[in-house]
Amino acid sequence: MDQHVISSAVGTFISLFPIANPVGAVPVFYSLTSTDTPSYRKRQARQTALNVIWILAVSLVGGRSILQFFGISLGVLRIAGGLLVAHTAWEMVASRQRLTESEHKEAVDKEDVSFTPMAIPLVSGPGAIGVVIGLSAKITQWSDYFGCLVGIALLALLLYLCLTLGDSLINGLGKNGIGALNRVLGFFILAIAVQLIADGVLSLLVTSIPRLFR
Repeated sequence: MDQHVISSAVGTFISLFPIANPVGAVPVFYSLTSTDTPSYRKRQARQTALNVIWILAVSLVGGRSILQFFGISLGVLRIAGGLLVAHTAWEMVASRQRLTESEHKEAVDKEDVSFTPMAIPLVSGPGAIGVVIGLSAKITQWSDYFGCLVGIALLALLLYLCLTLGDSLINGLGKNGIGALNRVLGFFILAIAVQLIADGVLSLLVTSIPRLFR
């Protein structure tokens, strides 16, 4: 595989991993499928991973067109995405549930939880979609698209493994361990959010007041 494709795939995976947080999705998934059989849970895990792939892939391929259609600049997108990511990060640091109580109650009664709430809004939510659209705006060649798609597929594969091996993960880390891991990831996600906002503000300033940066 081309070195450029590999670097693009790794960059996409690293950008998405803390925001999508496949490890943090495990307790929610097992609470929603607690009464289901292992085989059914495995099918739900596979379908969740596939849903994440196509949601993020569509966002990647159509990201540039979406920005052009709504007349949104990359700087504005970075600020908006940073605010969304910061909200997610704060919920993780504060140990708040990623689903509201009403969303959780509704999901428990659903036969298929792979699309909602697992894929949206839990894993490939607004924050992850915003990151992918931001990546699409900087793509200059088809190898970048391919690399980003590989990164998205790697994230989905890791999500599938986390969901299918969730019993061992929960037993190994325990609720306290998973909570601590979520808070640590939340801190790094908050740092990513601040960086996105700072980059967005700087981009807007460069566009609006170019004389300051000559």
